[in-house]
Amino acid sequence: MADRKKLIPTVRLLLLAAVAGAFAGAVAVYVSKTLNGNTEAEQMAQQQPAVTSSGSTDGAADKVCAAKAGKARAIGDAATGEVAAMLPADPPQSLKGLAFTSPDGKPMTLADHAGKTLLVNLWATWCAPCRAEMPALNALEKEKGGDTFEVVAVNVDTGGDEKPKKFLSEIGVDTLKLYRDNTMNVFNDLKTRGLALGLPVTLLVDGDGCLLAHMNGPAEWASPDAAKLIEAAVR
Repeated sequence: MADRKKLIPTVRLLLLAAVAGAFAGAVAVYVSKTLNGNTEAEQMAQQQPAVTSSGSTDGAADKVCAAKAGKARAIGDAATGEVAAMLPADPPQSLKGLAFTSPDGKPMTLADHAGKTLLVNLWATWCAPCRAEMPALNALEKEKGGDTFEVVAVNVDTGGDEKPKKFLSEIGVDTLKLYRDNTMNVFNDLKTRGLALGLPVTLLVDGDGCLLAHMNGPAEWASPDAAKLIEAAVR
């Protein structure tokens, strides 16, 4: 019963996604199509396992992360209720090389957030469930964000920043920072690792850049269950 629970988004999120889908002209609740980024980079990634967006294999960091299997299992045990679909990393691996742009448009990686637990969420304005869960992610950042934790919401729309900025403004998202990757490389990197099936994708990463847990599909992030999950991760 517990395994089945982890595969089914909450009824509330499904309803929210359906409303957002109608608004955005979407035809599916969960986006599962293949996303196109830099084709050459993706082909290279498929030939070289554990390659990060920055192009390095990061094997030493993966060894450090693999030693955190116990913490990953504890995070999995803490993922209940509204966030029950969050699965423990098996094994934990380094994601500190994942590359995107900062809110001021400068290149950065997850390593630039060293020392801080991160809830990394990949989203797009054309993804109905992504649109539905952005206010909840904003609320989570408002409640828990600070020196030890941040929601890093990475928008993967192609083109410029105008569309995602306008969307966030229209729905009153005032706490989340706008991180961007309009190349889709970060999604394709996670896809190669077997972590991304579609959008949204959410990753729980510790202060060493180690993946502790991951989820495909939406969740209710403005909930006591989500708050308890973050508290367990930050300990």
